[in-house]
Order: sequence, then C-alpha cells, then structure tokens
Amino acid sequence: MQTPQTAEHAFDNLLTDMQNLPLFSGLGREQLQCLEGTELIEVEPGEVIVRQGEVVSFFWIILSGEAQTYSSETPEPSGPSYRQTRGSTFGELSLLARLPIPVSISAVMPMRLARLDENGFWQMMSICPEIRRVILDNMANRFRKMQSMTIQQEKMASLGTLAAGLMHELNNPGTAVKRAASQLRGTFLSMQQLSIAVCSRAHSAEQLNCLDDLKTHALEYTPSASLDPLAQSDAEETLSRWLQTAGVSDAWKLAPTLAAVGLTTGDLECARRFFSPEEFRESVAWVESLTASLKLVTVIEEGIGRVADLVHAVKSYAYEGRGQRRSIDVNQSIAATVLILGHKLREKNVTLSKQLQPSLPPLESSTSGLNQVWTNLLDNAIDAVGPGGHVRIETWSGACPPEQQCLWIRVSDDGAGISQECQAHIFDPFFTTKPAGMGTGLGLGIASRVVEQAGGTMQFSSEPGRTEFLVRLPVATH
Repeated sequence: MQTPQTAEHAFDNLLTDMQNLPLFSGLGREQLQCLEGTELIEVEPGEVIVRQGEVVSFFWIILSGEAQTYSSETPEPSGPSYRQTRGSTFGELSLLARLPIPVSISAVMPMRLARLDENGFWQMMSICPEIRRVILDNMANRFRKMQSMTIQQEKMASLGTLAAGLMHELNNPGTAVKRAASQLRGTFLSMQQLSIAVCSRAHSAEQLNCLDDLKTHALEYTPSASLDPLAQSDAEETLSRWLQTAGVSDAWKLAPTLAAVGLTTGDLECARRFFSPEEFRESVAWVESLTASLKLVTVIEEGIGRVADLVHAVKSYAYEGRGQRRSIDVNQSIAATVLILGHKLREKNVTLSKQLQPSLPPLESSTSGLNQVWTNLLDNAIDAVGPGGHVRIETWSGACPPEQQCLWIRVSDDGAGISQECQAHIFDPFFTTKPAGMGTGLGLGIASRVVEQAGGTMQFSSEPGRTEFLVRLPVATH
C-alpha cells in the first residue's frame, strides 16, 4: 500500500472526487468538510486491503477501481465472493460494532481509496448528521450482504463435511450391491445347470411334492426370519454334519445358506428318503442356489433402498425452507440430518439415542436453514465426546408463553463440557474451540440467528459430563 497523500491541496481534489460519487451526490461541499483528515490511498491489483477476522481501525470509500470481497481463512480468495466498485464503502460496521470484519477485501485492479482513521470517523458521525445518515443507510445494506455471505460460508462448510460423509454412506451400499450382483450372476448360472439336471429326470409324485415344499420354504424367506448369531452357528454346524453323513461333499458350503432360511434336517429328510444319493445332492444344491439368489436380491433391494433414503435425506436437507412459508416436519428434518451424519457416529463409535415425539405438530415457518441448526448441534456434540461417548436428541411439544404452542428440541452429550471462559463466547462470530482447520467459529452463531428468525430461542447449559442445548420454536412463526 503506497504512502498516504495528506497534502492540503489534495483534500480539495478528494472532496471533488467524493462529490461525484452516487453515495454523496446529494451533499454539498460544506457538508463534506466533515471528512477533513481523510487520506488518499492507492492500491495495486492483488493487494489485500483488510483480512477476515481483523478488528479494523479505518473507514474506506472507493473512489475508483474495483475490490473483491470474499470469505476465506487463506490469503487466496475462495468461496462466495462479490465485487465492490466506485462509491462503495467498508469498515464502518466493524468500527461501529467493534467486531472483527467478517470478510477479506483485496484489489482486482488499481484502486484509489479515501481512508478515514477511527478518531476521524467518530468525529464525522458525531457532528455531521447528513453524512451519518448516508453512512448508516449504506451500512445497513452492506450488513445484509455480509450476513448472507457468512451464512453461505457456514452452509458450504457444513456441506463439505456432509459430502465427505455421504461418500462413505453411498460407498457402503454401492459396494454391497455391486458384490451381490456379481455373485448373483454366478448363482443364476449354477441354478440353471442344476435345474436342467433335476428336470432331465423323471420324478415320482413324492419327489415332486418334496421339491415343491423345499421351493416354497425358500421363497418364503425373509430377513426377519434369521436366527441370532449363536443359534445360527449351531444350526449350520448341525445341518453340515447331517449333509456330510448323507454323502454331500460340499456340505460346508451349502449348510450356511440353507440354515439361514430355517431349513432343518427334518425339512430335508424327504429329499434324502425319496432321492438317490446323487439326486439328493443335486436337489439340495438346487434349493441352496434358489435361496442364495433370493438372499442376494434382498441385499440389492436393501442397498438400493439405502441409497434412495440418502438421496431423499440430502434433497430434504438441501431444499428445506427456501424462504417460502411451508409446513416443516421437524422429526423428519432431524432424521435426515442424523442419516447424513451417520458415518461420523460410526467412525467415533458414538451412540446416538433418539426420543422423537410421535405425531409432532408441524412447524409453519418461512425460515430456511433449520437443518443447519440440527447439523451444528449434533456435529458439535459428536466432536465433544470421546470414542464410545453418548449423544441424545429429543423432541416434544408443549405450551409456552404467551399462550403459544411450541416445539422443543434438546441435544445433549456426555463430553467434557464447555469451560466457563468459553461459555460467554460460544455464540460470538469466529469463536471456536476446535483445532485449526476443523471449525469456522460460525456454526453456533448462525444456528442461534436462524432460531431467532423463526421466533424461537436457544439456551444451553454445560458442566463436566453433561452439555445440553435446548431449542424452543413456536409452532406458528413469521
């Protein structure tokens, strides 16, 4: 940044430049004298004027050129951004609120800026009502833009975290479906060969009835009919020994599938009685191939159903709200978020308990981003507990003042808790207790604002071994 030009004659030229800006076009030269002490700054392309998170001590007015405003934790612009051109101002919000500036600003072409230090800015705001009105109106518009960018940044950070989890969530059923489809191809070929062998022989009525009974048993297979692991192992071992004594050489291979659908030695006794040893082996293998095929089809159905559930959850998460008044099923919204965060629970071996009130009244609201509330609260709770920890989420409805019906959502964990020092700042912008690169410090602040926009409140309490966030939302909101 070049050395400021502070010569007296330069100030007259500066006032002329500012009078030509749309922002100050309605003010006379005498009114603009309040800007005395303003410096002229020249900035080269690519130069960073302010960095995100700084508490600035200047107020800037762009006289010419163009700047890029962006949210980023790195020197390189990334994420949502927009351009500021001639007549734009920045720094006033940070000066007025004493908050870190929520964005970084850098030049995209040669720029000329008018810069007023903090003392000059407050003097101007105190004694120049016309300029104060212009600055505050402009600041209100900029605040809305910055708030939108901040929310968008947190949403993108959340989506980045969720996207990584979705890859795991989609990979598991995808891999299972691919493996089952490959095995099904081999099973179909084997079953076709066995069917030809079985059908090539003439059969008595007893043999046909036996095959039909075994086929019916296989077709009636449902996953809920499966035994517990210990009983399943015992059934497999018993059936395998019995098949071996009946002359079936690959009994170890056939027994697990047959036992899984509840076939016992008694069910197969008819085949052993009415078929020759060779025909018995073919008949049992044919029943096993049919059963295996049905089980593989079930695996494929479950895998595709899992993918469909994930797609529905993501669609529900991404399109919730959209600024239009609609009826929101809070339980469904929470369930979609839990499904998307499932990978993180499994990776940390965290137990999630859900106690969601059935038939919860729908939330009538135009507020968007409620799913970000559940995401931030659950994500923080999962991070707060160690491996084997416990997170709980509850919903219920009840009366709340003044004469309203409200929905209550509580997220609690058994982690180490939030220190007293941190408790006073957890809703502050950019405050985070997570390691560098793992938190933006925006989540809880945005979650709190979303709840407030919905007409509700968010409270929390924390002590070692118990942290709880309680959200209250009126059923009918603005």
